Amino acid sequence: MSRDVLTSGLQALGLQLGDEQVSLLLDYLALLQKWNKVYNLTAVRDPAEMMTHHLLDSLAAVGPLLRQTGGQPVKLLDVGSGGGLPGVVIAITCPQIQVSCVDTVGKKAAFIQQAAASLKLPNLRGVHARVEALKAEEGAGFDVICSRAFASLVDFTTWSSSALKPLAVWMAMKGKHPADEIAALPASVSVFHVEQLVVPGLDAERCIVWLRPSPSV
Repeated sequence: MSRDVLTSGLQALGLQLGDEQVSLLLDYLALLQKWNKVYNLTAVRDPAEMMTHHLLDSLAAVGPLLRQTGGQPVKLLDVGSGGGLPGVVIAITCPQIQVSCVDTVGKKAAFIQQAAASLKLPNLRGVHARVEALKAEEGAGFDVICSRAFASLVDFTTWSSSALKPLAVWMAMKGKHPADEIAALPASVSVFHVEQLVVPGLDAERCIVWLRPSPSV
């Protein structure tokens, strides 16, 4: 049943994945459900809700991400990743993207490491750290820094700016259009696109706010 829901959701999103990738997404969902009982990774516990609110919601961002990066091998940082949404989903669907999921909670970073090992994803790693502590020069920085319902746009961009590569972008997954948060951004950050998302089976507003550092005047 869940495979059918996922397959039809992927069709609606225009994502063409191989059978192995579909199986990995379902395996990840099972892993999330199992670990959630002990580690409290997500407040959503119903399997059907997890499918729409977590898996399909994260998958809705994959097409826009691929368009933004041109399908190139890039390094992506998922901030406040929790149970790995959308980071693990991106790692499964986009093997060319190196995904690091950072969380201040050690057990959540440990879950990401467990998922990487269990699902055999060499392009995925969990990082137990504060995002402010990640510096671009240490790991050469990230091409895309994303978050999903993590913090205000001001906090998200301020805390993670030191991890950005030159010419990198922020990808903030939000609910309804966050006009107030956009208005509160400093001059050093510019929004270049707000992309509306439609999540199959989810009757709620979703969007991606794309941002980049403003060019120095």
